[in-house]
Order: sequence, then structure tokens, then C-alpha cells
Amino acid sequence: MAAAASLANPTTFASSLPRGHHHHASVSVSTFSFSNSRKQRSFKSLISQSILASTSPVTRHTSIVSAATSDSSSSGSATSFHGLCYVVGDNIDTDQIIPAEYLTLVPSKPDEYKKLGSYALIGLPASYETRFVEPGEYQSKYSIIIGGDNFGCGSSREHAPVALGAAGVAAVVAESYARIFFRNSVATGEVYPLESEGRICEECKTGDTVTIELAQSLLINHTTGKEYKLKPIGDAGPVIEAGGIFAYARKAGMIPA
Repeated sequence: MAAAASLANPTTFASSLPRGHHHHASVSVSTFSFSNSRKQRSFKSLISQSILASTSPVTRHTSIVSAATSDSSSSGSATSFHGLCYVVGDNIDTDQIIPAEYLTLVPSKPDEYKKLGSYALIGLPASYETRFVEPGEYQSKYSIIIGGDNFGCGSSREHAPVALGAAGVAAVVAESYARIFFRNSVATGEVYPLESEGRICEECKTGDTVTIELAQSLLINHTTGKEYKLKPIGDAGPVIEAGGIFAYARKAGMIPA
């Protein structure tokens, strides 16, 4: 299977994603300006190694930023995400995010990428009474996921962040992440994996209206009026903004445009 083969090489999988099929209809986004070239260079060695490991053509989804409304100025502006949140607990694993039975779907095919979104978080237990994606829909009305500890644990499948991105998720805010899920989110550019400084998942409820301000590392819950500090996304930000590891490498001049 093409999907199985690409999962064996994460960079091959990331490069197989098609352009122009990543939509975040319920997300308000402005351009994120990251001017610290020294921090960008710190990723150069890692990115170069990943690119060399892949021989497939470089095609993937457009970035979260370019797929949504962009508003930039000469002095630079910060990215923000605004929408409804969906709250989950600890140890949300990749089988819950996208069960193995749907891994036959190939994200490089637009129709199958769309279907992946419809199955996002379908593996959650029955205790989650509110469905993340309504039956018959391909995208969720919840554009921001708030989780607890060890989000994305389990297998190394890159279908997990891809399914969330296909469902319209712009960012996940969790207390901590499984290392591979965090890496796959950055490599594909599908979602921003943001870390909270506390257990926000115990203070927010599914359906709350929230805003994430990346420049301020801040989550604002408009429903409750509370604000929460987030850990800075750091060097990963420009890679996700560009649309993933290959798009970032082209933008940085590491590979031909």
C-alpha cells in the first residue's frame, strides 16, 4: 500500500500531500512574522537530513496561514486562531485520533484526504458524548483542540495530524505531546502543536469560544473570560507556517523552489 510505504518514511509521507486542499473555514488567521534568522538556521541541519532521506516529488498541502485569511503589515503581525474548542483528556492516542482501519486512505488523493477529516477523533470512547465531526460531515466545527498530558501517543502514523488538519483543526493545545506526534505535526505543517503551562483541559469545556495569540503565547477563553499562558512554539513556528518541512526548505533556499 502506498500509505504504508510512505509511513515508513515520514519525510516521504509529508512530501506526498497535495497542494491546495487544506481548509480551515472556521479559523481566523493573520500572517506570522518570524524574523530571528538565527533560530531559523538552527533547524537547517535537521531539515537537510530529512530532505535527503526522501526522493519523492515535493508536493503537499498549503500552509494553515496561506489557506486562511492573511493580514500582514510591513512591521509584521502575529498569527491568531479563533473558533470553538473541543476538549479531551490525557493520553489521547493515534488510534483514537484516526483508527488503523482508515490508514488505507491516501492523503495525496484529494477525495481521500477529505474523507480522513470525517474520521478525525472517531476513535474516542463513548464517554465523549459530543462527536468531533458530525455524521455526514467532512470537517468539524471545532477548529481548536484542547488536551491534557501525552497527546498523540501510540503509533508513528502521520495520518494523525493530517486527519486533524483535514477536519479543519488549526491548532492543538495540550499539556504535553508524544514526541513523534509533535514532530509529525511540524513536518506536515497540518496543525500547530502548542503546549500549555497548566491543565487548561480542566478549565475549558467543549464549545467554548477561544482565541490563540501566537506572538503573545496566549490562549483566551471568551466564554469564561480567562486567559492562559502557552509555551512559545519557537523554531517550529516558521516550518508550520510555511506549510511543512519541504515548503520551509524551499522558502529558505535549501532546495530549489
